[in-house]
Amino acid sequence: MVKLSPSILSANFANLKEDIEKVEKAGVDMLHIDVMDGQFVPNISIGPVVLKSVSKITNLVLDVHLMIEEPDRYIKEFVDAGAHIITVHMEACTHIHRTIQLIKSYGVKAGVSLNPGTPLNELEYILDHVDMVLLMSVNPGFGGQKFIPIVKDKIIKLKKMIGDKGLNIDIEVDGGIKVDNVKEVVEAGANVIVAGSAIFGAHNIEEAVMDFRKNI
Repeated sequence: MVKLSPSILSANFANLKEDIEKVEKAGVDMLHIDVMDGQFVPNISIGPVVLKSVSKITNLVLDVHLMIEEPDRYIKEFVDAGAHIITVHMEACTHIHRTIQLIKSYGVKAGVSLNPGTPLNELEYILDHVDMVLLMSVNPGFGGQKFIPIVKDKIIKLKKMIGDKGLNIDIEVDGGIKVDNVKEVVEAGANVIVAGSAIFGAHNIEEAVMDFRKNI
């Protein structure tokens, strides 16, 4: 089953509750929460306070993507705020295995993310310990960017790596995914799709979710 995880980075924060209700009604599976610190990426977004408020208005799985330096310092705060999945960047973690174990110690799922230029072999000794791998298909920091085509090959190779190890791990892809390219991303091996502007930026959010489902 392919899961949709729309990113609230592209939602209308003046009407966030209304936008979240629309995607929930449309039948999405998760809600992607992009957390940026202005250091690991050149942008600042939201933190645990907003996540805690979101957790009170939805029953969706909260898929928290930490694009921050020293994520270990904030893991507990995001767990306490309602995160169900916490994904950290390989590039931001000095001791990635320790960070993954820390996340899991709080009873939530752990994911690891790779930027477009980070090779898959970085995952070799951590793949057995994660619940999800998030492949960035744009350079993180801003919404509305174009999908980097070479990432499709990366998805295919990751799918094979997971299969060769006999693991059951979600492959999430984030960045530039639209109705017209989501099918090829899924066919390459992704089963969790993050879409921001293509859903929350659409004229009709519920119709946008339906269009994604049709193309998937």
